[in-house]
Amino acid sequence: MIGWGLFNLSSSSSTLFSKINEKYNMKIDNILIPLFSRALRFIIVAISISVIAQEFGYDINGFVAGLGIGGLAFALAAKDALANMFGGIIIITEKPFTIGDWILTPSVEGTVEDISFRSTKIRTFPQAVVTVPNATLSNEAITNWSKMGKRQITFTLRVTYDTPREKIEKVISEVEELLRSHRDIHQETIFVNVDAYKENGVELFLYFFTKTTDWGKYLKVKEEINLFILDLLEMEQVTLALPTRKLVMEESAYINPIAIERKQEVRT
Repeated sequence: MIGWGLFNLSSSSSTLFSKINEKYNMKIDNILIPLFSRALRFIIVAISISVIAQEFGYDINGFVAGLGIGGLAFALAAKDALANMFGGIIIITEKPFTIGDWILTPSVEGTVEDISFRSTKIRTFPQAVVTVPNATLSNEAITNWSKMGKRQITFTLRVTYDTPREKIEKVISEVEELLRSHRDIHQETIFVNVDAYKENGVELFLYFFTKTTDWGKYLKVKEEINLFILDLLEMEQVTLALPTRKLVMEESAYINPIAIERKQEVRT
């Protein structure tokens, strides 16, 4: 009866783990609760069976030794499964990501939907679910985009060479002033500079960050900045350089090859 009571108490749906979290501030992760529950239940069942067997006069020493040999054979046969299990433990304890995070690995990119002790399910952006073994995932480089504190925006503008220097400087000044005063732009790192001379124009370099990491809000901020720059270039009558080629033809006397041939025939 004591064993049965402890078995029910160690259920993953039991309030035992929440009470432990509240009292001792152990911060047990919700993903770890099923593991602890299964481990406790296995230990409780094993001890209960051993105690009951001894009460009935059975010698369990040989049984325990047999379990040890059988466990070794099982471990050798199921090494891939054990590798996935240990990979799951590493993922859960080290927490490189959690459920709901957007991650990128050499294998897959998407949002984490489920983490078990064998595999991790990731929903890709085309809405397919990819199941990755934990042994593979724990040995790969993992980029957790959800951990971004800010989000980068960087691009270049190329204006024509006939643009006066004063107008280029004014465009740079106006864009930088906008970024410095924008409520959604992170003020720590902002660069707006003349960067290089290209084959068809002067290149301006913009580099800054948004405070939000949400993709939808990030796109709205980026759109707002781009529309402001378009209005500014139109107001200052600054033309963006396009990938064009100029063909320069020198004046020269036109020579008719047919007339030359006729002259040669007359001479002969």
